Amino acid sequence: MAEQISLKDARMLALAGQGLLESTAPTTVLETIDTLGVLQIDSVNVFERAHYMPLFSRLGAYDKGDLDALHGGKYPVLLEYWAHEASFVRTEHYPLFGYRMEHNQRGTRTRYEKWAADNREFLDWILNEIRTRGPLSSADFEHERAVRKGSWWGWSDVKRALEYMFMYGEVVSGGRESFSRLYALPEQVLPKRIREKEVDPIAARKQLLIKAATAHGVGTAKDLADYFRMNGPFAKTLIHELVEDKKLVEVKVEGFKQKAFAAKGTNFAITDVAERTTLLSPFDPLVWYRPRSEMLWDFHYRIEIYTPEPKRIFGYYTLPILWRDEIVGRIDLKNDRQSKTLLVQSAWHEERIGAKQLPAIAKDLAAHLREVAIWQNCESIETKQKGNLSAALAKALKSRA
Repeated sequence: MAEQISLKDARMLALAGQGLLESTAPTTVLETIDTLGVLQIDSVNVFERAHYMPLFSRLGAYDKGDLDALHGGKYPVLLEYWAHEASFVRTEHYPLFGYRMEHNQRGTRTRYEKWAADNREFLDWILNEIRTRGPLSSADFEHERAVRKGSWWGWSDVKRALEYMFMYGEVVSGGRESFSRLYALPEQVLPKRIREKEVDPIAARKQLLIKAATAHGVGTAKDLADYFRMNGPFAKTLIHELVEDKKLVEVKVEGFKQKAFAAKGTNFAITDVAERTTLLSPFDPLVWYRPRSEMLWDFHYRIEIYTPEPKRIFGYYTLPILWRDEIVGRIDLKNDRQSKTLLVQSAWHEERIGAKQLPAIAKDLAAHLREVAIWQNCESIETKQKGNLSAALAKALKSRA
């Protein structure tokens, strides 16, 4: 028989699974990554790169060097792969994604694979360069085919070849320099036990689905499939097998149209009081799957980076605001590193937030922004009068200036 829980309980389970309650809060960078299972990487640095943010949301003002020290070099604790999007995972979990490399090699990207097959001699030359010179970025290759094509995301043939081999495991991440990924041969980075470990592809997927359920607290089949970007219908079949094997349990959540699932042993009687106020990265696992954000938090969220400025509603790179057990709004921040100023470009609360809640939200958010400013080495905070939360926030910031 399925567990039956309220929407509020589902939110608390989500916060617990994500390490955002006091009783489940991690205390180190590595504990945080173990809690999340995956840490998405993103290049946008107008405020802070996305992979540093989920750690701050859970740990507070930590040393970013603690994360940097865990990846790169020989035998790293963390390795980069397409686990969600480009993400860090525990190096020991890298073999779980062998099914993805094998699945792709069987023709799911036929045009990409045909190009690689037609250019195999070129790919082998790249591998030999890495073998001879050690881990390299795409910019380290001197070849007539190292010239970028087009603009913005236009890749050179060297980059295209490296990404192909990275996807299929012929090369692995050797770390990053100035945010550029280094590519290495597996033997240059990984211990033999990892290189030679093979995991049954079905067992690997099931293990990842259990990790997703644990990190979610409770989630639908689509939620769990998205966490490690699995094929939805196939993941759904595996989820039902995991229920039959009593490794997942069915959960009926108030307001959910679909069945939900939780990991075996999940504590459905959470007694914590959600008190945390924190900013979330757009790619924080709590909110990265937008349909889940709408269903669980009543929060419609899109990044407006790619929206022309005149058509933006909320701002260039808004960050969701978690307040207690709700997502109550979004804030557009910029770190003006030259002037050491944290700029609040706009601040918005959701329309469902009542006037009586605003002073408390603004006060807690102001206190949190002071912590953010210290973490970002900013000496001041400036607020623009844009957004329906900006006036209350400016007042709260001024009251303790």
